[in-house]
Amino acid sequence: MKGKQVMALGLVAAMTVAMTGCGSTTAATTASTAAGSEAAASSAASTAASTEASTAASTTAAAGDSMYANLELGTTYADVKADIKVLTNRTDMLADDYGGTKYSDYIAEFNKLYPNVTVDVEGLTDYANESLTRLTSGDWGDVMMIPAVDKADLGEYFLPYGDLTTMDGQINYVKTWVYDDQVYGVPSTATASGIVYNKAVFEKAGITELPKTADDFIKDLQTIKDKTDAIPLYTNYAAGWTMGAWDDYISGSATGDENYKNNVLLHTSNPFSDPGDGTHAYNVYKILYDAVANKCTEDDPTTSDWESSKAKMNNGEIATMVLGSWAVSQMKAAGDHPDDVGYMPFPITVDGKQYASSGADYSFGINKDASEENQQAAMAFVKFMTEKSGFSYNEGGLPIAKDLSDQLPDTYTLFKDVTMVVDAPAKEGEEDLMNTLNSDSELMISASDGKRTQGIVDHAMSGDEKFDDIMNEWNEAWTTAQTDNDVEINK
Repeated sequence: MKGKQVMALGLVAAMTVAMTGCGSTTAATTASTAAGSEAAASSAASTAASTEASTAASTTAAAGDSMYANLELGTTYADVKADIKVLTNRTDMLADDYGGTKYSDYIAEFNKLYPNVTVDVEGLTDYANESLTRLTSGDWGDVMMIPAVDKADLGEYFLPYGDLTTMDGQINYVKTWVYDDQVYGVPSTATASGIVYNKAVFEKAGITELPKTADDFIKDLQTIKDKTDAIPLYTNYAAGWTMGAWDDYISGSATGDENYKNNVLLHTSNPFSDPGDGTHAYNVYKILYDAVANKCTEDDPTTSDWESSKAKMNNGEIATMVLGSWAVSQMKAAGDHPDDVGYMPFPITVDGKQYASSGADYSFGINKDASEENQQAAMAFVKFMTEKSGFSYNEGGLPIAKDLSDQLPDTYTLFKDVTMVVDAPAKEGEEDLMNTLNSDSELMISASDGKRTQGIVDHAMSGDEKFDDIMNEWNEAWTTAQTDNDVEINK
């Protein structure tokens, strides 16, 4: 690990990260007889050769072979006997009252294929922090959602699934956790950045056309405030991680550029300045500032509550929340009005077109130090969750398995004219530069606990600092970090 830099790794995957993972309890579940969801698709491949050690696994993967690609569910490792432990952020899926498919349901279906594998799932409420502690101590089991580690350290902890070329033929968002041509993480699901909203509230307010610009959105929030009893924009300030979600929108959604986040931003001078055309990070964060300043958010954000906000969105007490698409299924399941919960593109238009950042959520990583049997069972479980369980679809996520790429959930009905943007990886030699600049500037873009964006709310409420002054402070911190690291500035 690299000291303080470990917490700053670009968590494109991990922002929904803390988000999807936050629940009210810490719990564990084991395989049960509960009926699970029906299979969404079948996998295809040939029988895989097992690995006797992590060194052998690495050698196999480097040779272009892949435990994942060659695994045929229900056939490969069919007789393996193992007790595996899975560490997850999804504490909500461990609760008896979860409105969707629970982890116990998925395990029951997995056990129809692998009856001799016992799966124990442990959920961590503060996953982003607790998982790192567990990882470095070695006390995490066999499968975990990969936390914020430097990519150079992936091989220290995780078993490679296969080389990049092989795995790119198997899964989408394959480049999320890649180092030295090896893939170390398989995404659990993928999300797109937009806004959760209540259709009934918008209808009551008389809003017939959804906003496509920041100015239009602010006007709509005011209309909702004037014509309904709903909270126009719920910040979910108190949860913290929910405020960090705003960082997800400054890349593809605000620029339309797949290279922006991991390449352009790193070499851009004063990236938080107003470009003058309603785009880029400046206008993303200004929406939050203006909404608070105009009293279009909850009266006291410090008393906001994540768990109760789900039901409030469902029943029309809340009009909008800026969260990834992963949240939609949870909001729908939280009350009696699931059809009122919708998902709209983020209100920024670039040269007449709307875009949506799209990326992996937390990814499954397998312990390289686990026993051979446990690695085999873990690999089978990960492939089951990806290709046969229907998990991503059930949670309103974008497909991970290539074979399921056309199975888009209803969540994305309003995105038919929106271009999905997947952040391109950093260029060779700059894989951890974002991590470094985040750490040195202390801005922690897409890797924060929300304190930076909470600060926007604080200043907007008190009126003690203008928005442009906040952005100037961020620009100064970013520029200083660039200078200290001899980063070439392109503009």
